[in-house]
Amino acid sequence: MKERIYVCHTFYHVYVACLKEFHILHKFSGDADNLKGHSAGNGSDMAGRATLVLSKMSNKFGSMVERARQCGLFEEVIEYDEKVDTFFPELAPLRTNTGSLVKNMFNRIKFCRRFAILQEKYIPVDFTKYKDIYVFCDSDPVGYYLNYKKIRYHALEDGLNCIKYGDQARYDNNGHFRFKAWLASTGLIFIQNGWGRYCIDMEVNDISILDYPCPKYIEVPRQPLVDELTQADKDLMLELFVENMDELRDQLDKGKDKPRVLILSEPLCDLETRERLFRDLVTEYGTLNGKEAIVMIKQHPRDYLDYEKLFPDVILLAGTFPMEMLNFIDGLKFDRLVSVYTVVDSIKFVDEKLFLGDDFMDKYEAPEIHRLNEQIIDN
Repeated sequence: MKERIYVCHTFYHVYVACLKEFHILHKFSGDADNLKGHSAGNGSDMAGRATLVLSKMSNKFGSMVERARQCGLFEEVIEYDEKVDTFFPELAPLRTNTGSLVKNMFNRIKFCRRFAILQEKYIPVDFTKYKDIYVFCDSDPVGYYLNYKKIRYHALEDGLNCIKYGDQARYDNNGHFRFKAWLASTGLIFIQNGWGRYCIDMEVNDISILDYPCPKYIEVPRQPLVDELTQADKDLMLELFVENMDELRDQLDKGKDKPRVLILSEPLCDLETRERLFRDLVTEYGTLNGKEAIVMIKQHPRDYLDYEKLFPDVILLAGTFPMEMLNFIDGLKFDRLVSVYTVVDSIKFVDEKLFLGDDFMDKYEAPEIHRLNEQIIDN
């Protein structure tokens, strides 16, 4: 029986998986300084005995895959060709609204089962061989598969405190939620984020900030895991996530004698609206105390707007590493950080953090598109 497996869909997911593995490493062996030369799985400790699964469905992990295999933190690293439901045309009729609650529910039961069966040929590992299974975004196809196979697993929140700003499980099942949650508890249908029958628990950073309860939520704060990291741990993570550290340092060193602003890009709206949105951000927040600032945009890995072409005066940071890596760079300092929806609570290298949220987005798209929690019917 193998120890642990993490199913990740984003760079942030891999970052949290690393935090959890470093925690185990320190708990059982107490020293991560020689980890890179560590022969994974040897000895009596628990370190380096996890499998990392990287889903290619919504994120391009690129060269990080090979670096993850070499870093010594994981026993094996496997890519997963996860398929969305639209990949299978036969599922489309089961997703069509018939106008009848009863018919829709029967179709949903069929959909959950059929989708899992179709997904099975793409599953890259035998999950039954692992003691502990950790899944980020169990709303993705792997969640349906584990539910169908009756395999118990731990769920983890997609992003830091993300449920506070969009309780996707309740929003996706709005109307008769308690009935649907009961069906999910029987395994007949599947609901993500702690509501599935075979989900053991759902790790969240801070339960106190969430509007709606779930009996399977457990609080696992991220910051204590970060605080445990040694400098060697941080250096290893920088090597893992950052492909060209010298290039990144050169970018971050620019304009140190001027005010500096970092804007976090996100895959918001259509591309044309997204360009207008971020152009407005650069214009509105790119000046501090009357002085023009050096503006950097940290690209989101799923944001494919061509910032390099459209924003030639902005320094573009790669989308191939989680923003938390910037916390590990000594001496890094920004005057202002601007985010629309990315939660910036964990960022330590800025004087002023601006989280714009729903009120800002109302100017760019219909409020009902992004004000999810306000539309939840608690029944």
